[in-house]
Amino acid sequence: MESTAHDALPAVLSVTGIGKTYAEPVLADVALSLFAGEALALTGENGAGKSTLSKIVGGLVAPSAGTMRLADAPYAPASRTEAEALGVRMVMQELNLLPTLSVAENLFLNRLPQAGALRFGWIDRRRLREDARAAMAQVGLEAIDPDTLVGELGIGHQQMVEIARNLIGDCRVLILDEPTAMLTAREVDLLFEQIERLKSRGVALVYISHRLEELARVAERVAVLRDGRLVKVEAMNALTSDQIVTLMVGRELGERIDLGVRNIGAPLLKVEGLTRGTVVNDVSFEVRAGEIFGVSGLIGAGRTELMRLIFGADPKDSGTVSLAATPGAAPTPVQIASPTDAVRLGIALITEDRKGEGLLLPQPIAANVSLGNIGSVARHGVVDAKRENALAQKQIEAMRIRSSGPGQIVGELSGGNQQKVVIGRWLARDCRVLLFDEPTRGIDVGAKFDIYGLMGALAREGRALVVVSSDLRELMLICDRIGVMSAGRMTGLFERAGWTQDALLAAAFAGYRARETLLHAVDTNEAGSLS
Repeated sequence: MESTAHDALPAVLSVTGIGKTYAEPVLADVALSLFAGEALALTGENGAGKSTLSKIVGGLVAPSAGTMRLADAPYAPASRTEAEALGVRMVMQELNLLPTLSVAENLFLNRLPQAGALRFGWIDRRRLREDARAAMAQVGLEAIDPDTLVGELGIGHQQMVEIARNLIGDCRVLILDEPTAMLTAREVDLLFEQIERLKSRGVALVYISHRLEELARVAERVAVLRDGRLVKVEAMNALTSDQIVTLMVGRELGERIDLGVRNIGAPLLKVEGLTRGTVVNDVSFEVRAGEIFGVSGLIGAGRTELMRLIFGADPKDSGTVSLAATPGAAPTPVQIASPTDAVRLGIALITEDRKGEGLLLPQPIAANVSLGNIGSVARHGVVDAKRENALAQKQIEAMRIRSSGPGQIVGELSGGNQQKVVIGRWLARDCRVLLFDEPTRGIDVGAKFDIYGLMGALAREGRALVVVSSDLRELMLICDRIGVMSAGRMTGLFERAGWTQDALLAAAFAGYRARETLLHAVDTNEAGSLS
């Protein structure tokens, strides 16, 4: 299966016959080689085995079968620390940082420079800061104070700190698992520049991503996993994106989706003048029963903050949220002072951070599904395991969650299946309004289409869906209308028949241009008054 372009070169790392079985096999008979100075794209649907293979190479998981060699020596790391000592590093989706320590301390946690000739446990703070600045400069973090607590940074900057941490010291193999999922365009460019530097130094990279345009940009070869087996290893430029997708899912996926016949009814949710400081400023819109309403905009435009205001997770300064009490009735204002109020009124929020805010990763599917539905599975304050498992099994079947059953630990599931667990929890409550914040971030194309199909089914039941997404093509594919946020304001509302990508992008920049014009006018007036 593997291309012969590198046959004459020694492999930095090779795996042969690698397999892994949990409740059922998740990897079987995988054979791959990594070569110095190249990036290998590793892709496949969620649940295909990408992360499991990476964790085996990175020393986090022991294989059930197979062998590995690093350079020309047997390689069987018993831990991540042992793998790192041998030069095999991994940047995971779940960040390995301590939020209560500074950036510098996180970067050099296991090798803090000590002060004094006798080194009585004192940390050389000056040297620590200097070393941290040098490491941070590699990934474009020069503007951040090394003494800043990691918990005070945004998720994108935290991701870059994690990448910088793994570039310190000897690095022979670097695995990047969905490294750009939380990064801005500028941070992505900086990461790709660093990848090119690493390749020039002879580092072998494994780049895991569902963003096929990224794979084409950074990788020389691509390896495709499907259902735990390696189905193709080929030169990156020998396959088109459509061919890679077909290999991933085992079937062709078009750029159109049939969401079924829907009867879009009267307004079910109405938002008027919703405001919180400058992050959300006088936003108004309505969503009808059976409608999928998209919210587009640039990072920082206020999209997530708008969802949190509707859900009561953040206090509003002004504005109202109204709901229709019965189908066809006019929406009337409701009081939502907390998420508890929102849930009681039938509003659900599927957060963009499913791992940090949406799931209890060490707990089974059953516990996660019942988390928002305790009343339906408990008797006299005690959870009835039989009822809990039955509720979870119903959602597993309805959502087509790939698992061994209600007892499987959620942290063992793929990202797409974890997202289905979050959605299944809310469906078990029969919520009428569903707020989706980046529902397909970090999941593969096959799982995306499963989520789209689910959204269509929910809309056909007469629910109102609001979908926030950074992927404009995704919104144009599934939505009936799209509202565009820009600098905290909703600068445009577009019907499906009337939108174009250019018009949507223009609206996304409109608020920032208006703000710049206003600031320029203020500066001009102030300058005139001083002259």
